[in-house]
Amino acid sequence: MNIIISNASKDPIYQQIVKQIKELVLKGELAEGDSLPSIRQLAKDLQVSVITTKRAYEELETDGFIVSVVGKGSFIAGQNQELLKERRLKIIEEKLVEVIKDSKLIQLPKQELIQWMEILYGDDEE
Repeated sequence: MNIIISNASKDPIYQQIVKQIKELVLKGELAEGDSLPSIRQLAKDLQVSVITTKRAYEELETDGFIVSVVGKGSFIAGQNQELLKERRLKIIEEKLVEVIKDSKLIQLPKQELIQWMEILYGDDEE
């Protein structure tokens, strides 16, 4: 598991950890039952405080991404596939909103943006 902490990010460190672990789950790089490093080990690896990693794990557990078992550690929780799809759609929607904002900034016509999307998406119909 490769988590990168950025001091330049506007997000607090614990949120950067949460976001990256969630992305790994959503991409399928972390699967149900996979173990996570201990809170202390992750803090040591990232050179952050144990309190920071504890807060990240608590948020992940609250959001249903991990389960913690006393004396055994933290593991990726089973995910409802429909819920995962909804979360992925939300991520796509957020990125599309950003693309649309940027397109409007440079006054890119909607039709041209659609053409870009079609080119980048590829032609699956042939």
